[in-house]
Amino acid sequence: MMTKKTKVLITGSAGFIGSHLSAYLNNKGFSVYDVDDLSGGFLRNVVNKKFFKKLDLREREKTAQYIKELKPEIIFHLAADATEGRSQFTPFSAVDCNLVAYMNVLVPAIKNGLKKMILMSSMSVYGAQQVPFRENLITQPEDVYGTSKAAMETVTRVMSNVYGFKYVVIRPHNVYGPKQNLSDPYRNVVGIFINRLLNGKNFFIYGDGEQKRAFSYIDEIVEGTSKAAFSRKCEGKTINLGGDKAITLNDLAKIVLEEFFAAKKIPAHFMPEYFPARPQEVKYAYSNHDIAKKLINFKEKTTLRKGIKIMIEWAKSMGPQKFRYLSEFDLESNTTPKIWKDRLL
Repeated sequence: MMTKKTKVLITGSAGFIGSHLSAYLNNKGFSVYDVDDLSGGFLRNVVNKKFFKKLDLREREKTAQYIKELKPEIIFHLAADATEGRSQFTPFSAVDCNLVAYMNVLVPAIKNGLKKMILMSSMSVYGAQQVPFRENLITQPEDVYGTSKAAMETVTRVMSNVYGFKYVVIRPHNVYGPKQNLSDPYRNVVGIFINRLLNGKNFFIYGDGEQKRAFSYIDEIVEGTSKAAFSRKCEGKTINLGGDKAITLNDLAKIVLEEFFAAKKIPAHFMPEYFPARPQEVKYAYSNHDIAKKLINFKEKTTLRKGIKIMIEWAKSMGPQKFRYLSEFDLESNTTPKIWKDRLL
């Protein structure tokens, strides 16, 4: 039985979703410990710095020692290199920061009394199948990141069967909101759009902009994840979480521009510019949430327009951010997006 005295570990807790989840569980009175390597997160996001440890989970011995000392009973594993489109060009990072880092956490956790694992997976495991994606689909990822996430899910199920800990797999999608890393040029389309506008520039769209996505406001993902984590009905389940209404990126761009300029006439030079589609990008990707609605009464409370307005207000308070690029990729080819190669953001 999980109680508020249960020792909770959140990996990736200085990042976007992790920091919101840590704040949520702290406010609920749980004993929360936070780990992050600060590669994509920020120390300012950490709620309780007394229980925060900077740690690179790729370092097996250091991670094992920390887990041995802490002995967490429940782990929310959110640490990731969550760069779906970039992962074809950074496959080492996609595997090391996802699958390898997860194994470095899971094995010592099992040795030291793990009761439950909450694995934050991804909608990317579905690939290019019939939408809306349902949890009973076989995973068929189209990218290296999704492949690593699918492997993590399989490992979780296998190890649970052998060692007896409980688990819940969460598959969120296109999460946005305050605290998102605005300086990341490779992911988080809403954040990239807003940061370009903050910098006084137009933003770019890959392909024709008719890709369809459903976007998920951060507060609802955090609440849903917490409910699923502490519900016995969700144990052993894989659960999609996120927004129901799919829209095109062209429609998303329109909403962001309208909210950023607060219904004023949008200057022509802020209209989006189009670039070739990224390799292996799935055109239609959004999920069904019937299981979440049935098991945890999951509801989408924040409209996309309202959520974007809130995010823009927060982003304006932060000010324009300089995009931070990797020094190099593991692999490059003529399919590497020009925006990345030439650092156009």
